[in-house]
Amino acid sequence: MNLALWIAAGVLTAVALFGGVTKTLVPKQRLAAAPGGEWTADMGVGFVKSLGVLELLAAVGLVVPALVGIAPVMVPVTAVCWVLLMIGAMITHVRHDDGVKFVMVNLTYLVIAAFIAVGRFGLEPF
Repeated sequence: MNLALWIAAGVLTAVALFGGVTKTLVPKQRLAAAPGGEWTADMGVGFVKSLGVLELLAAVGLVVPALVGIAPVMVPVTAVCWVLLMIGAMITHVRHDDGVKFVMVNLTYLVIAAFIAVGRFGLEPF
């Protein structure tokens, strides 16, 4: 179980890192032109960049506390925050008619984060 939780955290960390770097560094106009990024056209630059920073922080919070042994409870707390972020992402994609595909991708990430939260809070804590 511990290995599965580490793998899940690694996968979600990669997703958060990619999304965070993209939202933080790619210009909003390019994001809005990309598939699944149409929602950014209706949002302010600061909001999109803030989401990117939150995703970068999530990437750190999913693995670093456990690796260094300082406040490892932050791993499942970060996973719960990721669940909330994915709920918001699904709502946003539905509102912007981005299609079921993007909602399903977010739902997949939500399930992975919920697995990490449940696993690290109760089944296999650090």
